[in-house]
Amino acid sequence: MGLKTKSDYIESLRQMQPTVYMFGERIASVVDNPRLRAAIEATGATYELAEMEEFRDLIVTESPLISEPVSRFTLPPSSIEDLVARVKINRTLGNRVGTCHQRCTGLDCLSALAIVTYDIDRKYETDYHNRFQKFLKYMQKNDLTANAGVTDVKGDRSLSPHEQADKDMYLHVVQRRDDGMVVRGAKAHQTGSISSHEIIVLPTRALGKGDEDYAVAFAVPTDTSGLIHVVGRSSLDTRELDGCDIGNVRYSKYCPTVIFDDVFVPWERVFMCGEVEFAADMVARFSAFHRQSHGGCKSGRIDCMIGAALTMVDYSGTGKAGHLKQKVIDMIHRAETLYGCSLAASYEGKAEPSGAYFIDPVLANASKIHEGRELSEAARLLVDIAGGFVSDLPSDRDVENPEIGNLVKKYLKGVDDVPVENRIKMYRFIEKLVMESADTISDIHGGGSPEAHRLTIFRESDLASKKKAAKRLAGIKE
Repeated sequence: MGLKTKSDYIESLRQMQPTVYMFGERIASVVDNPRLRAAIEATGATYELAEMEEFRDLIVTESPLISEPVSRFTLPPSSIEDLVARVKINRTLGNRVGTCHQRCTGLDCLSALAIVTYDIDRKYETDYHNRFQKFLKYMQKNDLTANAGVTDVKGDRSLSPHEQADKDMYLHVVQRRDDGMVVRGAKAHQTGSISSHEIIVLPTRALGKGDEDYAVAFAVPTDTSGLIHVVGRSSLDTRELDGCDIGNVRYSKYCPTVIFDDVFVPWERVFMCGEVEFAADMVARFSAFHRQSHGGCKSGRIDCMIGAALTMVDYSGTGKAGHLKQKVIDMIHRAETLYGCSLAASYEGKAEPSGAYFIDPVLANASKIHEGRELSEAARLLVDIAGGFVSDLPSDRDVENPEIGNLVKKYLKGVDDVPVENRIKMYRFIEKLVMESADTISDIHGGGSPEAHRLTIFRESDLASKKKAAKRLAGIKE
């Protein structure tokens, strides 16, 4: 079928029938629901930019697998150029939509599978890599979006998966059949699950003896029978439904918990089943790729914060305040440092035995730690520049009220040559950037907890060479 247009993408979702619940009600059409459509539009931007001449060469490339033009969101990296392009695309999209475009996690799964399925086959003479290659061709030929089903709900975190009182706290195999397997469990924080065509499931942690039923990787369509998407609450989440006080008027984000209620998976879509020693590598590869992805999209998000700060300075008449300029400079250096760290992780990437390329995990995790700290600081600086109305601006409905609207607009006015409506819109946008929990919490916990990032840095760093250098310089001989 080839590359999809944005309208093709929207129509393809309309043809699917996922089981979705939100605010206690089942959603008949996700495409027509204003809350969900705003997030679908963010994913739609990945297709829209591929149609635009100025971005096409960045997003579209030739697939060595099918020898056709494909979206880079379906292409596991096979060169340093591919690794770098991932970061540049994510920054472009972060700047474009001002929130999560929801498509990078699927690529991160494909990239991890391109490496680890090959490694499993080398050890066990299994057929996982061949299955994955067939699935990848399907993704590329149809220009599909995938979601990453990685984070299990975990139950009692002091216990391994097989030790849980309720075995379903980690997704696991409950039945093996001649034609496939049946799985049960739940994956949390599934940004974009119903903006996607496919759910790709990977393990969430290292596994050991007794956890064989939990060592699974597979893919299923988003509307597979038994798959239930329960959309989570976040701050500001009903404003799309209300049609006012929205902030980002085009794009948003939602995060379901996805329940696998005895879901059948045919064997041709199973990419790992029981090989516990490869679970750690699978999740480590995915996590490193995803932390690299964040460095691109979140630097693009800070770009939007910088633009909002500069615009609010113009609207409020504070352009001559030197301390505000310094705060903007602080925001810029945070964005560029985050971006540079992710690019460095790409340029230090190396080829794996499968032929896929893997980024430098230490630099990728350093980027993610930087993001968790510095995006919060960028948000603080933005609020500092914008002022208190970020938190308690009167509603658009008060502005439009025939009895008090003129008075409200009178007292929200900034500089004389800027319409008060523009100042109100910018306040709303800033509120969305800094106060919507779906994005701000992701800045800290997206791709794993901050402690996981630190532990990965320590584990993956070449500590022996650092000690050797120190001893050599100190004149210590061993």
